[in-house]
Amino acid sequence: MEFELQDDHVEVRDLAAKIFSDLAGLDRVVEVETHEAGFDRTLYGVLADSGMLGIAVPEADGGAGLGLLGLVALLEQQGRRLAAVPLWSVVAGAALPIAEFATEEQAGRWLPGLLEGTSIITGAFDAAPGERAALRGRLQGDDLVVSGEVLHVPAGGVADAVVVPVALDDGSLRVAVVPTTAAGLGLTPISVTSHENAATGTFAEVVVSGADLLPADGQEVVDWTRARIRVALAAVQVGVCAEALRITAEYTSQRVQFGRPISTNQAVSNRAADCYLDTEAIRLTTYKAAWLLDSGAEAAARSASLVAKWWAATGGLRVVLSGQHLHGGIGADITYPIHRYFLWGRQLACYLGGAEATAAELGDTLETAPAVGASARVPANGSSAPSHGRPGLRSSVPS
Repeated sequence: MEFELQDDHVEVRDLAAKIFSDLAGLDRVVEVETHEAGFDRTLYGVLADSGMLGIAVPEADGGAGLGLLGLVALLEQQGRRLAAVPLWSVVAGAALPIAEFATEEQAGRWLPGLLEGTSIITGAFDAAPGERAALRGRLQGDDLVVSGEVLHVPAGGVADAVVVPVALDDGSLRVAVVPTTAAGLGLTPISVTSHENAATGTFAEVVVSGADLLPADGQEVVDWTRARIRVALAAVQVGVCAEALRITAEYTSQRVQFGRPISTNQAVSNRAADCYLDTEAIRLTTYKAAWLLDSGAEAAARSASLVAKWWAATGGLRVVLSGQHLHGGIGADITYPIHRYFLWGRQLACYLGGAEATAAELGDTLETAPAVGASARVPANGSSAPSHGRPGLRSSVPS
C-alpha cells in the first residue's frame, strides 16, 4: 500500500508548517488567548493570502481543488502549533457545503469574501446526541423563521455569518446561512476548553430570507457536511497528538531520575509506544476517510469518517492524557506547553459527539454501509456462517 502524499499535498503541508512555525509560536498563542479573544486575525489573513482557505474548494469556485487530503495536510500542521484560527469550521463547515450545494448566485455572494479572508462564515453543525439539528423552524412564504439555541458556534465572536441546520415540523431539514447581524440572533461569547473563539447562538424568531437557504435537501447537506467536519477535526487531532508525543519523548529523554533518563523505564517507554500507535491509528483512519470523500464514495466515507472521529476521540484522549502524565509535576505548570495539547485534545474529542456517541452513530450505519471484505465461503454441509447481525459480514469458514 502507498501512504505517501502527492506532490501538491506535500507542498501544502510544507508551506503550512512554515506559516504556523513562523506566526504561531508559543508566545503568540498565549498572546492571542489573553488579549485577542482566541482568534489570531493576523495569522488568518496570511493563510487567506496564501490560498489556504481555498485548499479544498473546487477550482471552479475559486479554490485550489486539492480536496480533503489537501485540507487534512493543512489542519495537521495547525494542530501541531495549536494556532487559534477557525480553519475546520470555516472550510469544512461553510466553504465546502456552500461550494457543493449553493446556487451560482449564492456561491458568488458568499465564497469570494470567505476565500479572501475578508468575510468569516463558520459552520455550527453540532447538536445533542440523537438530534439532527439544534434549531427549529417554520416556513413563512419563501422565508424561514428560526428559533432555538446552538450551544457552541465556533468562531462565533468574530463570524459574519453562520451556517446552521434547521429542523422543520414536517421532519425535514433546511440549511441556512444566517448573517450574524440578523434581527433576533444573539451571540454570547463563551469560554471553551481549547481557549479558541466561540459563542452560544440564540435564535429568537430569526427570519432567514429564502435567498439565504441552501436549495438542496437539508438532510443530505447535513450528512455530507458532518462527514467532512469529522475528518477535519480528526486531522487537527493528528497534529495535536503527534506534537504532544514529540514533546513528551524529548522531555522523558532529558529528565534524569535515579541516575538515568526516565524514558529508559519500561513503563514509560511502553506508554509512549502506545501513544505512537494511537497517533498513527488516527492518522491512518483520517487519511482513509479523506481519500474516500475525495473519491466520491460517500456511503463508505460516512462510516470511515465516523471511524476516524472515534479514533480521534478515544486514541486522542489517551495520547494527550499520557503526555500530561509522563511530564509529572511540570505538566501542571501552565507556562510549559504540554497542557495546551491536553486541552485541545479534549476539545477536539468532544465536538460532534464523543467516542460513545460516535460509536452509536457508527452502529446506525451498519445496515446501509457497503459490505467489507469478500463473501463468506459456505461449508460443505450447507450451513451458513453466523452473520452477527449484518448481511455481508460473515466469518470465513473453510470447506
